Amino acid sequence: MGTRIDLTVTHGIARITLDGPGTHNALDADAASALIEACAQIDADPTVGAAIVTGHGPAFCSGADRQVLNRLRCVPADEAYEGLEGLYAAFRRFGALTVPTIAAVNGPAVGAGLNLALAADLRVMATTAVLISGFAEIGLHPGGGHLHVLARAGGAGIAAAAGVFARPITADHAVAAGLVFAAVPAADLPSTATELVAHLAADPPLARALAATLRRTVADPAEWDRAVEIERARQMWSLARATSSTRATKES
Repeated sequence: MGTRIDLTVTHGIARITLDGPGTHNALDADAASALIEACAQIDADPTVGAAIVTGHGPAFCSGADRQVLNRLRCVPADEAYEGLEGLYAAFRRFGALTVPTIAAVNGPAVGAGLNLALAADLRVMATTAVLISGFAEIGLHPGGGHLHVLARAGGAGIAAAAGVFARPITADHAVAAGLVFAAVPAADLPSTATELVAHLAADPPLARALAATLRRTVADPAEWDRAVEIERARQMWSLARATSSTRATKES
């Protein structure tokens, strides 16, 4: 069973919860499409002033479903392109919401799951959670503009440490680097996120104006677009490389 995307709207606050207990909330094609649809519903609701994304259970999001990645390693380039694009579109759509966004990182955020957290305007984190790039460890080049959004949120050093040198980022380190705004006990995470968006939920028009200005002046979408295209070719190369290595091993 894949990951379900649950959307609730209460008092001007939209909450998106990734719920995939069997996969630690991994993203597959269906979950990615559902996340995009949830974002469309939020944008269409003028009563919403802010959105929070979180995970159900002990994980935030374990990244792209491994079965999806394994399949993409073995298909023609055009199919791999479309498959990757479907995953990219989910967290990029969250990053393009017309309301301010918070990622409440309740547990491990890995790979594409870390991209989803980084797509938010602000992150709060459970003290027991960890941020893991995850790509290099499985022989895959980062994708979706991963190194860019890491650097945008925490600086070039964080992008290098996590994305290139495969260092996990603990809550204390994330706060010190400015990657997340605050780290709190897991039990306090929902209320912390709610408190941060309460004033925005009370004034949705102002909230959307603030989000638009923030995106145009700080988190320039064009820079993310450029990073996605730079990473895409190398990620597809790494997918094909892994397939070639597997075939060579079998033939020998």
